[in-house]
Amino acid sequence: MNTPIRDAWAAGPSHPASSFDTVVDVFRRAVAAHADRIFLDVLGEQFSYAQTWRESCLLANGLRSLGVKPGDTVVSLLDNSADAVFAWLAINLAGAVSVPVNTAYKGEFLRHQIGTAGAAVVLAERDYAERVAAVSAQLPELQAVVYRGDLAPDVGGMPLRLLSWPEVVADDSSDPGVPVDARDLAMLIYTGGTTGLSKGCMVSHNYACNQARQMLRITARAIDTITWTPLPVFHSNALLTSLLCNMMIGARVALYPRFSVSNFWPEIERSGANDVGLLGTMLTLLAQAPENEAMLRCRDRGQLRAAFGAPFPPQLQAQWRERFKVGHTVMGGYGLSECAIVTTLPFGKAAPPGSAGQRDEAFDVRIVDDNDIELPPGTPGEIIVRPRMPHVMFEGYWKRPEDTLKLMRNQWFHTGDIGKFDAEGFFYFVDRKKDYLRRKGENISSMEVENTFARHPAVHEVAAHAVLSDLGEDELKITVACHPGSTVTEAQLFLWSVEHLPYFAVPRYIEFRETLPRNPVGRLLKYQLRDEGVTAKTWDQLKAGLLVAKR
Repeated sequence: MNTPIRDAWAAGPSHPASSFDTVVDVFRRAVAAHADRIFLDVLGEQFSYAQTWRESCLLANGLRSLGVKPGDTVVSLLDNSADAVFAWLAINLAGAVSVPVNTAYKGEFLRHQIGTAGAAVVLAERDYAERVAAVSAQLPELQAVVYRGDLAPDVGGMPLRLLSWPEVVADDSSDPGVPVDARDLAMLIYTGGTTGLSKGCMVSHNYACNQARQMLRITARAIDTITWTPLPVFHSNALLTSLLCNMMIGARVALYPRFSVSNFWPEIERSGANDVGLLGTMLTLLAQAPENEAMLRCRDRGQLRAAFGAPFPPQLQAQWRERFKVGHTVMGGYGLSECAIVTTLPFGKAAPPGSAGQRDEAFDVRIVDDNDIELPPGTPGEIIVRPRMPHVMFEGYWKRPEDTLKLMRNQWFHTGDIGKFDAEGFFYFVDRKKDYLRRKGENISSMEVENTFARHPAVHEVAAHAVLSDLGEDELKITVACHPGSTVTEAQLFLWSVEHLPYFAVPRYIEFRETLPRNPVGRLLKYQLRDEGVTAKTWDQLKAGLLVAKR
């Protein structure tokens, strides 16, 4: 039985309050203080802090023997596993820069990220190594591929060193002792590339550590926390808000290979997890899933003390607290790869429904108009950010200074998002700037339109976006993928929207498709829908003769 959740900050943090730190120093301190405590659990295989240190040092020294030097980039294409965690830590122990790449990538998407990172070494699962081989002729800087798996990958005549994981792991488990500074790069995190080629956000060691500290303030995790997460280690979320965060306090992380609704509660029960880190869709699927025996046992003994996720709207949080008897539900705040989490809500503090917290102490956040003039509370505008502390934001885009400067107008990072603060300083996300449109004298949030249509029983997924109409102004179009077997027509969906939306937010255009376009990360490609505009398959309200009364 787990003890009740504690306010770790009132009790005094068990990690240093330093605001200038490195992943390597956090790791060293954790091993010194918690050597025999379990740090990592992967499907029941457990590693103490000391064992994690040993495995990471073995690999770090092996990477150095391959020629990896401080400041070099090392790409990883790894599924969730203990080795993936060791690889992340080993790269930093060697003074190098970790570049985790989405395991769904192949072809040009994969070549672009490995090529722009300039990595000489790639660590990959066996199958993913074959994908690397397929584009290796276009990667002149790549010298070696290290693969995980019992069988060697089929790489044809790839003119590279192909090494198995055991071949690279050294016999030397001593501390590599490579000097690492808080200002040095720890990671390159590539953006999703929804509007073009993805860009590598340069993440310093201090940025990574600050985001982990932010999570401690938000969640109040303690030394007896066991955080369960299926989030992939090629995203910074799992690395920083679960693994590094818990390392700071000597806590444990149960890392699951891939999210599964049916396996969730049996895994929570097996691992003893009392804290979970998920994403919005996972939270929704679990809230809607039928009961099972493992869920009932975990619920009856109050095993889950906290659930963290983003987005995690108020009604969904209430479902989790009521159905699963979760003691505390946590919305992560507003953030992005370039700026970490810039609005947060400290543990135990209440926020109005729909709010993503208040300004975090490490960031100055403003809402401005198109001339960068600050807007009053309650008025939506572009969100701009600058740091209040050193090296807590990204250091720019890797090898793309011109793209960095484009977003640093007037010495502020321009997020391209629309938000607002209320009079009490609580923040509310409104929309992406390019998806926010003005029609008939009124501002329309595409996100609010999408949330409304998502409640229609026939709608599986929907994108609301602007198109240029024959009247020369923006018009609203929704592109919809319906559930299989749906018989709803465009006219019926339009008439339904009249009853559920303000007159000015009712879409003129509706188009049904089997699926909506997404990039390999899964993000919706709205720019593609905007560029396609009104197609031959698009239904038009005016041509259908349906009018909407102003009411």
